[in-house]
Amino acid sequence: MTNLIELVNVTKEYGNITALDKANLKVENGEVFVLIGPNGSGKTTLLRIVAGIQTPTQGAMLFQGKEINESARSLLTKNITMVFQKTIMFTGTVYDNIAYGLRLKGCPKKDIQAAVKEALETVKLEGFQKRSAKKLSGGEQQRVAIARAFALNTQVILLDEPTANVDPKNASIIEEVLQTMSKRRKTIMIATQNMAQAKDLATRVAVLIQGRIEKAGRYQEVFSSPSRFLADFARLENVFSGVARITEEGTSVVDMGAGLSIVTTLEKSGDVTVYVRPEDIIISMQPVVSSARNMFKGKITEISDLGSIVRLTVDAGENFTVQVTKKSFNEMQLNLDSTVFLAFKASSVQIV
Repeated sequence: MTNLIELVNVTKEYGNITALDKANLKVENGEVFVLIGPNGSGKTTLLRIVAGIQTPTQGAMLFQGKEINESARSLLTKNITMVFQKTIMFTGTVYDNIAYGLRLKGCPKKDIQAAVKEALETVKLEGFQKRSAKKLSGGEQQRVAIARAFALNTQVILLDEPTANVDPKNASIIEEVLQTMSKRRKTIMIATQNMAQAKDLATRVAVLIQGRIEKAGRYQEVFSSPSRFLADFARLENVFSGVARITEEGTSVVDMGAGLSIVTTLEKSGDVTVYVRPEDIIISMQPVVSSARNMFKGKITEISDLGSIVRLTVDAGENFTVQVTKKSFNEMQLNLDSTVFLAFKASSVQIV
């Protein structure tokens, strides 16, 4: 592989705020590079600089070994497409939305038809051509946005939190789509807070904390042992640190202190950091009988309405983020300070 994208001491300032601080990064041709960090860490700013939407305050951005300045910015627009976190659908059909960029490029009608067909097959939306794009669910709209980027057939695709506001079914499809695209030698950069997504998709990852790239490399290299910057990941969803011991059953119990512990099927001892995806946690108003090895009682302290899904913060001695459908949220009549029960399987607990 050869370096396709390079950032050299890139700093981006907004008045007195430093969004990126001397970022140095190399992205190789054909890899999936994941930027991971909490909200406000600079992930989106970095992607926007790579896309050519914003310019660095200091430092240099190189593409294909060429430094990007105003006269060379067209090199980025021809070769890079960005999918934003907040999807915008144009008025019209799904076909119109995906074909839009190709029409601007003056592509022949037959080529556009073939590209749209392939893009819809890639995101598993066959038969959606004539549907109104604005009437789709949020997850389906995100898949259309990815199809729109795929159809343009650019060398690089950038995705900003591609599954952040998406229901679990569509999130799973999107992750599968990204794996398919990576096999076709697309260079993909993803900004996310989802550590499981980074683990499953990334060729390499970079950790951003408060605008600084703390560490970059393969996932296991970056997260193989607890370190100073991992403490900052407490601001990410459901990341907990503790001391693990292996049980006679072949599982591990992670003691997080204050009487709290988490069971994982992975055998590990000593200091560890674990992660649980919000969508893997079941929430109920009463204790449920299940095979889940992890059960907690807590109170809802925060509610975020994201359209078809709702994300909840539950204080159960530690703050857990849980994701439910709007329908389930309404049926359970959940509210702030509601007492709830959380359950998740030991196999859902990942050691990072």
